[in-house]
Amino acid sequence: MGFVKTMGRRSALACLLAVSSLSAWAQDKVIVMASTTSTEQSGLFAHLLPAFKRASGIEVRVVALGTGQALDMGRRGDADVLFVHDVAAEEKFVADGFGLARRPVMYNDFVLVGPKANPAGVAGQDIAAALATLAASKSTFVSRGDKSGTHAAELRYWKAAGIANPAAKTAALSMDYRECGCGMGPALNIASSSDAYSLSDRGTWLSFKNRGNLAIVLEGDKRLFNPYGVIVVNPAKHPHTKTALAQAFSDWVVSDEGQATIASYKIGGEQLFFPDAKR
Repeated sequence: MGFVKTMGRRSALACLLAVSSLSAWAQDKVIVMASTTSTEQSGLFAHLLPAFKRASGIEVRVVALGTGQALDMGRRGDADVLFVHDVAAEEKFVADGFGLARRPVMYNDFVLVGPKANPAGVAGQDIAAALATLAASKSTFVSRGDKSGTHAAELRYWKAAGIANPAAKTAALSMDYRECGCGMGPALNIASSSDAYSLSDRGTWLSFKNRGNLAIVLEGDKRLFNPYGVIVVNPAKHPHTKTALAQAFSDWVVSDEGQATIASYKIGGEQLFFPDAKR
């Protein structure tokens, strides 16, 4: 009986160790990706990441933030890989030694949305001219105000319109400029409920269901081009990060399979993102 009990305990211990090893292995096959609200809220990751897991066995856990916050996560070593859309900030991140390299992955574009009646009279395809017109109107503009890639682009467009600080209360700026400090979906919800204008990435706009009176009022300016890149966090800065698994994701998302998976994501027959790795 003593022998049987001993063998039973050993078997139980062996099972426990096996389960523990499997659990540790499963944890080893998980990476954290800091990314943007636009890629998450557009539904792209629900389409893309299961395909990557099937191909690699690696699970990707997404933390969706503005690009500025996602880059901060990478600087702290709280993410293994970044998937973001502010080229200047991304290149600085790499130049400062926090990332191994920036690789182009895909692009879409920004659109200016506003009330269908278009009370500000925005017209044409010139985003700077449109914002200058909007600034001189009595309309409301909702900004994400969250240091995201979309927010950074928006501020560049205001600057091109000759407006250094759109939030300033001056005689030349009669619009109501509101910063929500929120993601793209919530910003669009605010714009929808208040018949306001806002800048959105096209992917989130196409997947947005609560449009109300909103419609695209300006698109097509080449300056509205919106590229996304992938960056593996540099293990020289943060040795604990899972560099090999993160690199596997980076390699896959720019591969023919990854690029085809991005291209196949559509809503209502309309493609949201366009492969850019081979450009």
